Amino acid sequence: MNRRTAIAAGLVLAGAAVLWQGPVAMGETAWTTLFDGSQLNEWNPIGNANWRLVEGGAVQADVGNGFLVSKQEYGDFELKAEFWVDTTANSGVFIRATDPTKVTATNAYEVNIYDTRPDPSYGTGAIVSVAKAQPVLKAGNRWNTYEIVARGDTFTVTLNGVRTVDGAKDTAHPKGHIALQYAAGIVKFRKVEIRPL
Repeated sequence: MNRRTAIAAGLVLAGAAVLWQGPVAMGETAWTTLFDGSQLNEWNPIGNANWRLVEGGAVQADVGNGFLVSKQEYGDFELKAEFWVDTTANSGVFIRATDPTKVTATNAYEVNIYDTRPDPSYGTGAIVSVAKAQPVLKAGNRWNTYEIVARGDTFTVTLNGVRTVDGAKDTAHPKGHIALQYAAGIVKFRKVEIRPL
């Protein structure tokens, strides 16, 4: 192989390596793991829920009332969260929580996990007081995946591949913390990832 051929081959390989990196090399931000099943270093507990790491790489609560609150704030993002709840559970993924010491549905957006909510339209798959779930789905007694996108004043929620909130609008909270709720039943979270947009 002469020198010119070797240089050409090197350039082809370098170009292929750049393309191999995929979407991140094309301008998208990489995913950050907030919870991987092994430690809670990215979270602060508030309230008296008995959060604990359990077998199978999950964090579980089944007594008390409280949240795991992310140490970081986020504005525009895509979030993926894997969760398991029993049929009596009351939980949620709160986004853009403005007060990390006292999370409520009035200082954050609550993406609900609550199959037995008296008004099911704001139950599992809905953003409480912002967007009803359409369709209304149940999450009890199995592993589920939420995909939540917050971009400016626009929100989408997808539960197990089904879009339950599509393009809801609200401007109350432009940024804040992520909070995982425990209020009743058995609640587990197995994996939580976020990607800034």
